[in-house]
Amino acid sequence: MEQAVAVERRDVVVVGAGVAGLHELYRLREMGFDVVAFEKGSAVGGTWYWNRYPGARVDSQYYVYQYWFNAGVLKEWNWSEMFPAQPEVERYLNFVADKLKLKKDIRFNTKVVSARFSERRGRWTIKTDQGNVIDAQHFVCCVGMLSAELDVPFPGADKFKGMICHTSRWPKKAVNFKGKTVGVVGVGATGIQVIQTVASECKQLKVFQRTPQYTIAMNNPKQTKKDCDVRRKDYKQIEKRAFSSFAGFDYDFTNGSFWDYTKEERRKILDRLWEDGSLNFWIGSWFEVFTDEKANQEFSDYVREKIRERVQDPETAEKLMPRDYGFGTRRVPLDGGYFEAYNRSNVELVDAKADPIKCITENGIRLASGKEYKLDILVLATGFDGGSGGFTRIDIRGRNGISLKAKWNEDLRTTLGLQVHGFPNLFTVGAPLAPSAAFCNMMTCLVQQGGWIADTIAYLRDHELKTIEPLKKTEDDWVRHHDELSNMTLVPKTKSWYTGANVKGKSGRLVSYIGGDGAYTQRCNEIRESGYKGFALT
Repeated sequence: MEQAVAVERRDVVVVGAGVAGLHELYRLREMGFDVVAFEKGSAVGGTWYWNRYPGARVDSQYYVYQYWFNAGVLKEWNWSEMFPAQPEVERYLNFVADKLKLKKDIRFNTKVVSARFSERRGRWTIKTDQGNVIDAQHFVCCVGMLSAELDVPFPGADKFKGMICHTSRWPKKAVNFKGKTVGVVGVGATGIQVIQTVASECKQLKVFQRTPQYTIAMNNPKQTKKDCDVRRKDYKQIEKRAFSSFAGFDYDFTNGSFWDYTKEERRKILDRLWEDGSLNFWIGSWFEVFTDEKANQEFSDYVREKIRERVQDPETAEKLMPRDYGFGTRRVPLDGGYFEAYNRSNVELVDAKADPIKCITENGIRLASGKEYKLDILVLATGFDGGSGGFTRIDIRGRNGISLKAKWNEDLRTTLGLQVHGFPNLFTVGAPLAPSAAFCNMMTCLVQQGGWIADTIAYLRDHELKTIEPLKKTEDDWVRHHDELSNMTLVPKTKSWYTGANVKGKSGRLVSYIGGDGAYTQRCNEIRESGYKGFALT
């Protein structure tokens, strides 16, 4: 006879121990809830645990990419660079978890595989791959916006005799590139960081590019404790600016209209923003970069000009310049010598759009033309099922057994990216239709969402309520508002993971809310202050 599994009873289950999960665990625990977190990795960090590929680095300045909720953490931690690399961010998150004693409430090496809501009990039953069964009133998913990597998109990977590394599941042991011929497939933000880092380490580097990228050259000065102390004096103002800005940074669109300036005046502003070496050039310039084709063209021409200046061979430079979409309508990476890598004699750019990759062979990659590239190491920077994939890889079922995956396959919709109609007491951080899905400094937006969720769970407890769920009309209204705003921009016209174009059959809806984090936060606050008008509370 099969032995009965003991069922744990908890107030809240949190999935994930990255930036969002650690904050959520801390907030809920401080509020007195009995909460447990599950993490499939062996340590905290989330994105910064899994993505340890060469060159991995945050593209937000350290002073906005940190927690604000604990004075001790802010006072004690000193950063070494303006844009910290993966090892430093991982150490920081471990420092926070240790200082606040969070690890004792996290089950590591444990993957949540299913969650089912019981209408009769108003509670969730959550199961893990380790055999845990938890009965919880609230289920909070902090699974990450870019955590569900796509399968190898080419046949033959099992035949390759060399080493294959996917950037999102990089080996903990350092990979030795010395004397090796390396192929990198993909030139998104991740691929760019790998390419610019390993170009000088390997014997030969073959870059397989399908869609060229606009980037911004990063300015990344070293930081001392004195530098951090000077910045610390302004932390309260930085926090205030970050939580009221369009994208969760301490800068915003403050230049007025693009057309208020002459072409010469605009050029001076673009030059100044470019020299800053940050995303300020993109999301601290003019909002018309998202909405006005002529303004966007001027941005695009400017960045293409910078590419020409940085790449010595005109033919290679031309291949590296995007022509079929505008600057800022896809994810804009910061780079640290990416274009200069193509000036090296050991680096070859392969146009995988003109001659697509057909398959992976025993010895490397074969193109549609039949040309084969022999490789020792193959690096796949082939992307993620952005926004939704981390959620749909858990079998989540709400009222009447409805599957979240099936619902989102039919139509990608949420209420503010925080809850989903038909799934009471399911809370989602970094889900579709919120700024955090793409258009926001993650530390700002994830903490803002996590705070709303914690306050909402506390509200239910304090008012002796069991469940909360958005009404269908509320969700319909938010989806309509989201679509109206996104359709006023140029972004949906560009094929990218922003619109799910990289995942076969995925909804074409823009994954992220583009109305700005400041406006989004205001709407969340209004809902809370109204006593959750538009939500069913029981």
